Amino acid sequence: MPIFLFIPSPASFPSLFQSFVCCHPVFLHLLFITNQGHSWLLVLFCTVALAKLDSSLDRHWDLWKTKYQRKYQNEVRELNRRAVWEKKLLYINRHNLEASMGLHSYTMEMNHIGDLTKEEAQQRYTTLRIPKDFKRKPSAFKAPSAGVPSSVDWRKDGYVTSVKNQGSCGSCWAFSVAGAMEGHLYRTTGKLVDLSPQNMVDCAGGKYQNMGCNGGYMHKAFEYVIDHGLEPEAKYPYEGRDDNCRYNAEYRVANCSSYSFVEERNEKALMEAVATIGPIAVGIDVIFCSFVLSCIERVDHGVLLVGYGTDNGVDYWLVKNSWGPEWGENGFIRIARNRGDMCGIATYATYCNI
Repeated sequence: MPIFLFIPSPASFPSLFQSFVCCHPVFLHLLFITNQGHSWLLVLFCTVALAKLDSSLDRHWDLWKTKYQRKYQNEVRELNRRAVWEKKLLYINRHNLEASMGLHSYTMEMNHIGDLTKEEAQQRYTTLRIPKDFKRKPSAFKAPSAGVPSSVDWRKDGYVTSVKNQGSCGSCWAFSVAGAMEGHLYRTTGKLVDLSPQNMVDCAGGKYQNMGCNGGYMHKAFEYVIDHGLEPEAKYPYEGRDDNCRYNAEYRVANCSSYSFVEERNEKALMEAVATIGPIAVGIDVIFCSFVLSCIERVDHGVLLVGYGTDNGVDYWLVKNSWGPEWGENGFIRIARNRGDMCGIATYATYCNI
């Protein structure tokens, strides 16, 4: 049944309207009458269309909120978030049922972004910025004449640090480059050191054209590292927000003389590069559609390629993400390899030259 709110003055309408439009389950309807050619706002009524929630999931919802420390501003906002969460849970359960029947090669589970809409997840996590007129340097990578192994996992060889969580800051580009530099540092010194993405978030703007928590470019971040180097995480800890640059050259532990691209959309070249060089900064297409990753013609998220292999006859890339260890396979994901550049993984791949 509609709820009628009589508005004494048209001037009060804008503020009232704004107070309602922020609540997604509430739909606004306006009635106007005409008096000698003038329109007057007579009544505003809103229909509250609360989502039909499954009460049998109350306990599961509470457990999920506790696990991920979720608190909402009001009941309406929580109901809206729960509706998003239940929709994703339904999709997950359906997918896992199909997986049990052999229709899929993987299972799914709920994680910390279960209450985000597709648009919110895109805004928060897909912040790799590549201009439409971007022109890369010619690839300088030369494949080894002896060939490369059929599988590589740089985690096993000590090149990869622990999985991090970028939080609500759009700093994927900085985590991608930090990971590539960590592998480079280990290869050249034998020391595995957590490097500072915050160093780049705060300092790699200006002429480097990165935008901190609003996104950036991996190749521009490499240019910053070439000019300044990087501090370790211990000296420049991650904050997950934009801050003033506090770089101190005395603490610099990683350097890069130059960077190169891998030949665009060439998965064979990318495989040879990651096998020869180590972890490589790559961009992928990330679109959340019913809580899954799907792929389009847009590279918008920076990650770290740490290996490749084959599982039950299916070739895959091994990728480290920056959404925490509870996402994917302990913070990693496997993307289909030799499937026409799945997710654009071979579109924007770059590394620090040895």
